[in-house]
Amino acid sequence: MALKLGQIAPDFTLKGTSGTELKPSRDLEGKSFILYFYPKDFTRVCTAEACEFRDQFAAFRDLDIPVFGVSRDDLATHEKFKKQFNLPFELLSDTSGKVCQKYDALVPLIKMPKRITYLIDAEMKIAGVFSDMFESKGHIESMLKKLNK
Repeated sequence: MALKLGQIAPDFTLKGTSGTELKPSRDLEGKSFILYFYPKDFTRVCTAEACEFRDQFAAFRDLDIPVFGVSRDDLATHEKFKKQFNLPFELLSDTSGKVCQKYDALVPLIKMPKRITYLIDAEMKIAGVFSDMFESKGHIESMLKKLNK
């Protein structure tokens, strides 16, 4: 089960492809953002999802909503993935899986990240959630629909 709407989003610190660490309570204070979890770089559905976020990135940028992708891949793999597919957003590395766990985004037993997307509002509350392991476009469509209400 995903985190519930209205629930306070867990804070965290993760390194990203920009070479800096992201701590939402510090770096995104008073700002809404998208946090999407996905299983693995360079896999078919994960690549399709990342490219869909890339292709729709202007809509998020125009709404001043940063997008962050999170998986358990290391930074070197994230950097290759980001470069190969020209991704204009930050990828965050959660090799330990601790942040995925805080966001209820780990498949039990195998500890692989689920495909789940959260819209987190300016008060750090869950404002939108979409979870579908095998479908990529619905994540982006759901978030844009929520943002354009």
